[in-house]
Amino acid sequence: MKSLAPASTQSGLSIVAALKDAALTAAVAFGLFFFMIGLRAEQGLGGALEITTRWPSLAMLVAAVFAGAFVRALFFGRRAIPLECLLPASFARRGAKAVSSVSRFVGPALLIFALLVPVLFYQNRYILDLGIMVLTYVMLGWGLNVVIGLAGLLDLGYVAFYAVGAYSYALLATTYGLSFWICLPLAGILAAFWGIILGFPVLRLRGDYLAIVTLAFGEIIRLVLLNWQSFTGGPNGISSIPRPSFFGLPFTDGEGSFAATFGLEYSPTHRVVFLFYLILALALLTNVVTLRLRRLPIGRAWEAMREDEIACRSLGINTTTTKLTAFAIGAMFGGFAGSFFATRQGFISPESFTFGESALVLAIVVLGGMGSQLGVAVAALVMLGGFELFREFELYRMLVFGFAMVLIMIWRPRGLVATRDPSLYLTERKAIAGSFVKVQG
Repeated sequence: MKSLAPASTQSGLSIVAALKDAALTAAVAFGLFFFMIGLRAEQGLGGALEITTRWPSLAMLVAAVFAGAFVRALFFGRRAIPLECLLPASFARRGAKAVSSVSRFVGPALLIFALLVPVLFYQNRYILDLGIMVLTYVMLGWGLNVVIGLAGLLDLGYVAFYAVGAYSYALLATTYGLSFWICLPLAGILAAFWGIILGFPVLRLRGDYLAIVTLAFGEIIRLVLLNWQSFTGGPNGISSIPRPSFFGLPFTDGEGSFAATFGLEYSPTHRVVFLFYLILALALLTNVVTLRLRRLPIGRAWEAMREDEIACRSLGINTTTTKLTAFAIGAMFGGFAGSFFATRQGFISPESFTFGESALVLAIVVLGGMGSQLGVAVAALVMLGGFELFREFELYRMLVFGFAMVLIMIWRPRGLVATRDPSLYLTERKAIAGSFVKVQG
């Protein structure tokens, strides 16, 4: 017997209905992008803002939205697009097994490559600076992974600890003349102290409420740095921040410098290479400490609290100290990274510590795979390298980057590396699926 249902209900919509849906979608896109794409405020010759129009770009964007919405409605209707039908069922299983087996070799390979970067690209200052930036965000990602991936606490204000570490080093170094090696642990301790201060008000919060409070904390720190001009310099920031030395040997041209002591010809690249190995050492220290903490009772308490806080309490685990230690240790690593950022730049200002930085580090942790150290490193390399690849297409790189993130979250919703080894195991070690790594909600 033939089905009496119309064809539009079996697959897509009719052409007329698809055109209506596409027109409505295009109208919404026009309203959203009219002020973002169609109009642009630019500074004129006299210093005043002038409004310029970009109607062709707006028309192309709306037309693309209309075409995409029409094709979707015509073939799939208003239901969700079944992406699993585009790939064979065995592809996902084989992909998961491949990731699990290859991940054992990716980590050592990345470490060896990182050690050889200054040797291979000694004459390429751009690659060295990019490597330093990637390693800085790897360290930040590993620090935030303690809070989100292990303890399951959604933190949207992680940039606050990054800022505390940077300003702590800058103020101590410029005011009291302390060296980088003395200020580095002090910056980490001060950032951990502020992590504890943040932890106390959010002890009873979870999910969206926790995210809102941590986001507010990050903005409060930025506004304090911006308005407390007598202490932080306000919007002018802090300049002439001392550079680190190699056991007291400065990277300058003259007697008693690094080059003169070792009989080398002076080159500004020496300092860049030293900074590269310095942030690599700090990042590896963060990784080793994090892996060690995961195997200690406090690490197992973090994972238990991430899975079920009520069950964690019923087992006699003090969730108060567990949360505070997660915030403090994660903040400490952020403080170390901030201290390095300050000594590398030589100048800091509140503009360097906006919410965008927190969002970028959070995206690295989520896309890499919460709870996965290797995933965070791979995500930082892919994301920041992707930013640089599309630098020439500045107007469109964020669009392409956002589209790529959507595809990754559809294909690998638990992150690029969605498996991790358990902290404890019986008789044999087994990989844990990424679905077990979640944030409290």
